[in-house]
Amino acid sequence: MAGGASCPQLVAAVGDAGGLGFLAAGYKTADGMYEEVKQLRGLSSAAFGINLFMPQPHHDDHAAVELYREQLAGEVTWYETPLGDPEAGRDDGYEAKLAILLDDPVPVVSFTFGCPTPTTLDAFTRVGTVTVVTVTTPEEAQTAEWSGADVVCVQGIEAGGHQGTHRDDPAADATGIGLLSLVTQVRDSVRLPVIAAGGLMRGGQIAAVLAAGADSAQFGTAFLVCPESGAHALHKQAMTNPLFTRTELTRAFSGRPARGLVNRFMREHGRYAPPAYPEVHHLTTGLRKAAAKVGDPQGMALWAGQGHRMARDLPAGQLVEVLAEELEAARASLTLGNAS
Repeated sequence: MAGGASCPQLVAAVGDAGGLGFLAAGYKTADGMYEEVKQLRGLSSAAFGINLFMPQPHHDDHAAVELYREQLAGEVTWYETPLGDPEAGRDDGYEAKLAILLDDPVPVVSFTFGCPTPTTLDAFTRVGTVTVVTVTTPEEAQTAEWSGADVVCVQGIEAGGHQGTHRDDPAADATGIGLLSLVTQVRDSVRLPVIAAGGLMRGGQIAAVLAAGADSAQFGTAFLVCPESGAHALHKQAMTNPLFTRTELTRAFSGRPARGLVNRFMREHGRYAPPAYPEVHHLTTGLRKAAAKVGDPQGMALWAGQGHRMARDLPAGQLVEVLAEELEAARASLTLGNAS
């Protein structure tokens, strides 16, 4: 939820209701992250986490990026806005963010798009921060365990937004593993606590992933439509809009596989987008903002998990309570079924 949805207000509401909210720092500058942490601490005393994107290797195929630039020429005319510089923001301040979080520790830090070095993970251990590494295969989970992570967040193919794969391999775009199967495989592969993530929208699904071996469950899309969420109003409305009936993985907006609602931009450009992150992300940023400004969801990155149609427009704290009630009901039903 690095696009702005996971803001201090949402994280505070989730924490105050008994959940563990995560503040998105992937697209923030180091100073921007620091300011949001200060704001969050002013809103709530509840524990929270910070999510960081791992730096990505430089993409050397400039010709492929330039070809995609040409593919987007019509969008430039349509939205009357120039394309961005694909080389902008190569340094997202990762090292500066680490320095801030080690100097002023937070309860939890999670990492996406790779695994930090053992030295980095050990440094967080020494300041009392729990570290979580997002994984999409048993092999990635083993790497996280060997490197010294405290927890793995197991992300199934159903998840909305970017897939947290450690190596961006286009040949593997269609070979992701479903959440329940992946949780079981990871549980058999590592001894670390497991967080299950990917398409979860109901408390009964929490019961299912716990039964499969997870220790907890993580929700993203379910909280996207909450009033505290920083997501654009058009994005929230699209979750249950009958115009958007399905999701797909696409590289059209960022150059990395990410699941979103299928719209015009995805249909027209997805097949041409090169595996170049964050170059494509910077190239299309202006277009996405222009589409949002003119009220056109067909040109926006509408990230969403496969369960998006089950989104409920509830305050975040109330949604946490409802999920807990549904979990208990599912557990009671299972207990009753076993007894009979």
